Amino acid sequence: MQRREFLRKAGAGLAVGAAATPAIAQTAQPEIRWRIASSFPKSLDVLFGAAEHIGRRVAQITGNKFQIRAFAAGEIVPGLQVLDAVQAGTVECGHTASYYYVGKNPAFAFDTTVPFGLNTRQHNAWMYAGGGLELIRELYKDYGCISFPAGNTGAQMGGWFRKEIKTVADLKGLKFRIAGIAGQMLAKLGVVPQQIAGGDIYPALEKGTIDATEWVGPYDDEKLGFHKVAKYYYYPGFWEGTAQLSFLVNQKKWDELPKEYQYALETACAEANILMTAQYDTKNPEALRRLVGGGAQLRGFPRPVMEACMAAAFELYEEIAQKNAQFKKVYDAWNKFRSDEQLWFRVAEHSFDSFVLAEASRELRNPSAKAAKK
Repeated sequence: MQRREFLRKAGAGLAVGAAATPAIAQTAQPEIRWRIASSFPKSLDVLFGAAEHIGRRVAQITGNKFQIRAFAAGEIVPGLQVLDAVQAGTVECGHTASYYYVGKNPAFAFDTTVPFGLNTRQHNAWMYAGGGLELIRELYKDYGCISFPAGNTGAQMGGWFRKEIKTVADLKGLKFRIAGIAGQMLAKLGVVPQQIAGGDIYPALEKGTIDATEWVGPYDDEKLGFHKVAKYYYYPGFWEGTAQLSFLVNQKKWDELPKEYQYALETACAEANILMTAQYDTKNPEALRRLVGGGAQLRGFPRPVMEACMAAAFELYEEIAQKNAQFKKVYDAWNKFRSDEQLWFRVAEHSFDSFVLAEASRELRNPSAKAAKK
């Protein structure tokens, strides 16, 4: 009898507890609605999709209590004004490329990429474990924002050109759509750089306002239709051996968030950072085949052109470092990290990749050799 009475009371208690727990969860945290201003059009589903992924995952993690809606470039603010909108509080957060804002501070370039810099794995190592994120966040404090890595395209293509680039002299007078500090590097060699948001590039190339453009890689370039108005497709994009996208949050709005919501947002951004690279690495190969099959002329930049550009890049970094203390602080730390990473990657990663890719190339040239292995 006593046992039955105990179980009856315990069961009632458990029932009350089970009923009460959801109510507590429902009332413990506030409902919050934010807006993301993206720098990218909806047609670029991987780039714009990263902002949507962040909003979706935050909602899932918080039981739909914290919802963030993504808006494409131009829906709230133009694509190149996302930082201004977040700083001013026009929107709570934004998804963009920090090198769009080198006019405000050239050190922002290191958040996205700089010419002849790190590859994607190296950049992630610098940001997450090598002190890079802390240095970048110091820059954003002056703009009332906090930043998070939130996507990476991987190494990019060199872009679409109306004419072939055979020598350094061919760069002189070239009107080239190129973002960030890379434009300053190429200007040293006579290029006339133009910074144009993604959705506005095609008409500029079609009308001849620009002679060439770079964007991301085959998957996005095919969507934007550049192959229809410029036939020479160059590689590699030596100014973007990686290209990180960043999620910017107004610092005051960030500070107001419950800790659990902060963790949810930080987690969603880290997911987006990994997912974007995976998506591009999956989608780019087939897109490249389609472009070449459709008549795009694939060209590698001549080595003398790349050597001249690399010399111009590091000359530029030294010049800026002499004038800008914030740039120098980031550059010195980044350059040391780069040197250490190159030592390690030469030993293992480069050796492995070089052998495997050389074998794959040999098998493509000689299919019978592949068959013989079997």
